[in-house]
Amino acid sequence: MSYKQVPARIGRFLTIFGSSIAVASATREGRQPNASDLEILGIDPVEFRKIRLR
Repeated sequence: MSYKQVPARIGRFLTIFGSSIAVASATREGRQPNASDLEILGIDPVEFRKIRLR
């Protein structure tokens, strides 16, 4: 890994981490998470919406 890739990898990690927090928070509050956050995590938003949240 070159030093030029380090900032990009850190940025990608922070994006994934932020999306996971957003999805977890929305789910915990009984809301549907943003489709963009689900896509970043590799989750199909259409299929996720089929899950019944309590």
